[in-house]
Amino acid sequence: MTLNTEEMKRQKRTMSIVVIYQIVVILLSVALNIFVFEVHPFVVTLPSNELFQTLIIATVLLVLNHTWLMTATELTRARFKMYSTPEEWLASGTNREDATKKGISELERHHSTHQNTTENVVYYVLLALIFVFSSPPTIVATVWLVGFAVARLGYTYSYLYGKDNARGLFMSLSLLAMYGLASYLVMSLII
Repeated sequence: MTLNTEEMKRQKRTMSIVVIYQIVVILLSVALNIFVFEVHPFVVTLPSNELFQTLIIATVLLVLNHTWLMTATELTRARFKMYSTPEEWLASGTNREDATKKGISELERHHSTHQNTTENVVYYVLLALIFVFSSPPTIVATVWLVGFAVARLGYTYSYLYGKDNARGLFMSLSLLAMYGLASYLVMSLII
């Protein structure tokens, strides 16, 4: 399949937007750290009670998000009589081919939501663990740590219920929080 000139221009424009979008979110996180939050020099210390409380709140929100995702996925399987293993399909007396297109589509939506969340949380956890031991101000920790978790809840809701504009907003907010953590750490090393 060949693309016509107009389709090629549109594809190139879309690819440019994807690259520029990432740069804008990173620069926004840097600007917030510089102009709104005070970046302190990197000093490894035990986290204060407030920082641990903030991390606990963020972690509990992420656990709730995970619980929501796995429950929604299993409810979708049950609603469309779909199974996760060959043994379950065999025991049910049905085959994957018996699944409806709607069921497959909904299950793919749940899997994509779960996969995207997992991919993002891995990097967040690494940054968050280093971050809380770098003695940041509590307000900065609250914004970036809890902000990420709240944004992921919004992302899950938006993705599961097909709210694309909101999904984009919440994805941007979760990236902003993750880049906020990363840029704060980098800046704290060089000041």
